Amino acid sequence: MRLHIINIISKNLIASAFKNKAATWMVLLLGLMLLMASWLGWQNFQQQQKIRTEYQQHVRKQWLGNPDKHPHRMAHYGYFAFRPKHPLSFFDFGMESYTGVSVFLEAHKQNTVNFSEASLSTGILRFGEMSIAMLLQLLVPLLLLFLGFNSVSALKENGTLKIILCQGVSWQELILGKSLGIVSIVLLLFLPVSLITFGFLFSLSGFSLDPDAGLRLLILLLSYLAYFILWSIITVLISSLSKTSKGALTSLIGIWLLTMIVLPRGAQALGAARYPTPSKAAFEKALDEDLKKDGDPHNPNDPHFKAIKTSLLRKYKADSISQLPFNYAGYLMFEGEKISSSIYNRHRKALLAGYENQNRFNRYTAFINPYIAIKNLSMALAGADFASYIDFQDQAEEFRYNLAQRMNKLQIDYISNKKQSGLDKPYSISKKHWEDVPNFKYEFKNCAFVLKKEALSLAALLFWLVVPLVLLFTITRKFKSF
Repeated sequence: MRLHIINIISKNLIASAFKNKAATWMVLLLGLMLLMASWLGWQNFQQQQKIRTEYQQHVRKQWLGNPDKHPHRMAHYGYFAFRPKHPLSFFDFGMESYTGVSVFLEAHKQNTVNFSEASLSTGILRFGEMSIAMLLQLLVPLLLLFLGFNSVSALKENGTLKIILCQGVSWQELILGKSLGIVSIVLLLFLPVSLITFGFLFSLSGFSLDPDAGLRLLILLLSYLAYFILWSIITVLISSLSKTSKGALTSLIGIWLLTMIVLPRGAQALGAARYPTPSKAAFEKALDEDLKKDGDPHNPNDPHFKAIKTSLLRKYKADSISQLPFNYAGYLMFEGEKISSSIYNRHRKALLAGYENQNRFNRYTAFINPYIAIKNLSMALAGADFASYIDFQDQAEEFRYNLAQRMNKLQIDYISNKKQSGLDKPYSISKKHWEDVPNFKYEFKNCAFVLKKEALSLAALLFWLVVPLVLLFTITRKFKSF
């Protein structure tokens, strides 16, 4: 192949495209939409992050402001954990609007994450939010289709294609040149967006870019570039296979509707049918039943904990719990927390296994739909995917468990078993102990973890980049000029 020939064909397509006023206006309109989405995403991030940070600080201030108190009361007083936004989430909102932002952490109970934007918004949110990622995933391929649907078919219709091929231009050179021209036009939009994204990320990171965030952004931009290249080549290939421009446009619109609307919804429905998961009511009912089987530490007549009492009295040769060298109620709470958390984690693990099977099914469909591949990879790199949400829940649950057990341990060590008198331990402890509890701080997983989690999506995107190139050097040998 001759690079100068490919370059000439590319420049010719660019010049022809901008002679069309409709194409020019489409490029300008999409450019304005991308600028607007960038600004709105940046503003939304700053506003949401400010609110969550302020409330997390307020929670900390309230916790430290508690007076001397019984530690078990502090365990039930609880703590709030707020999920911070990843700096790249302004680029791709992902599932951010549907997953909730805060969870109340208390002893003996695992609460759900609440206050999602979707729960506080009207039904119009279900139609999607305008983000940079949404425009790049949905509308840029549509622009590519309109720029390239007649790139070769028009040459067939006006008889120019035979002349070009007779002059020694190969099908591979023609298709690559046309594809390069289309990608070049899109780069007029994508390069400024990339620079704006980098600038916003740099400012949101406090003008000290985190290496992990920088690596995420680099992989994200390269992934979108690959996505545009494969759509460009597919567009030109379809135009080459079609006898008329009208037929090429119809086929490409059908492909766009299939990949962007039909297949994603179908894959989601098939995944849910193939790997069903229990409803929230069914999950809580099964959890409650298992909790009752293993005992209630608040019930003094519970057989399970009565057996623990008997064994402790025998071990310490005591006649009553008042003679034990530690607080018996605190010990029961400590053991009860271990049991209830173990049961909850077991049920939750089974539930998440079902969701993971559904998500894995969805990732496999990326090998028949490149839109699924870029969507999953984009959300993951922006820290706005389901895995990031579950990781927040895991870190919040670990914090909750440690907090409850810390309060139980304080009760065991500092609260008396006996009725209070002047010589006994008090029923409350100093508020200085509250300072020993660290503030909740969520830590995002690194880029290596994200890429490992989305290995299928990354592989599917690479697969889709290779397939058009393979077709370019195989089926083009059978192409005809009429």
